[in-house]
Amino acid sequence: MSDGQARDLMAQRFRGFLPVVVDLETGGFNAQSDALLEIAAVTLTMDEQGNLIPDTTHAFHVKPFDGANIEQAALDFTGIDLDSPLRQQVALNEHDALGEIFKPVRKAIKANQCTRAILVGHNAAFDQGFLNAAIERNGIKRNPFHPFSCFDTATLGGLIYGQTVLARACRAAGIKFDNDSAHSARYDTERTAELFCAMVNRYKDLGGWELAQKEQSMDED
Repeated sequence: MSDGQARDLMAQRFRGFLPVVVDLETGGFNAQSDALLEIAAVTLTMDEQGNLIPDTTHAFHVKPFDGANIEQAALDFTGIDLDSPLRQQVALNEHDALGEIFKPVRKAIKANQCTRAILVGHNAAFDQGFLNAAIERNGIKRNPFHPFSCFDTATLGGLIYGQTVLARACRAAGIKFDNDSAHSARYDTERTAELFCAMVNRYKDLGGWELAQKEQSMDED
C-alpha cells in the first residue's frame, strides 16, 4: 500500500473527519469563567497496514485571559505553577495558542485528504467545552474542529477494557503510564493518543473495520 492509499484509508475511516487528540489543563470546571492554562494536540495518521498511529505533538502553556477564575484546587491537581519563570517566558495568550494549535491541525486535515478535524479526548466533552468557549471568547471564525461531535476515550475504554480512568485504561491496553507525569496537557494527550489508536487498531484486527471495507467494496462492485 502506498502513502497515498494510506491517506485514502484515513479519509474513509471516519467519514472524512481527521481524529485529533486534545487535552486542556484549566483553572476549574466552568468553561465560561475558568482559565485555560495548557493546551496540547496530537495529530494522527495511518500507516500502510491501515493502522492508526500518532503523528506529531503540539503543546503550549497559555496565559489566563483577563478576569479568568483560577481555583487553587485545580492548580494543586495539575501541579501548574503560574509563577514559574519558564512558564511566564513561554506562555502564549489564548488567541495565539489556539492559532498555533490550529495551523498544524489544518495542515494535517489537508495532508490526509479529510474535510475537518474531530476532537478525541478523555472525557472529551470537558475539553471540547473549554475549547469552544476559548474559540468564541477570541472571536475565531475558522474552527478546524467539528463543534460538537467527538470521540471519548473514557467511553471507549469502558467498552473495550472495562476501565474509564485514563491510567487504568492505558495499562489495560499495555501502554506505560507514569502517574508522576500525568495532568500535564502534553503527557495526557500523548497517552490518550496511544490509547485511542490501540482501541481503533484492535477493532480493525478483530475484523470490524476490515469487514466494513469489504462490504463497501462489494457494494461498489
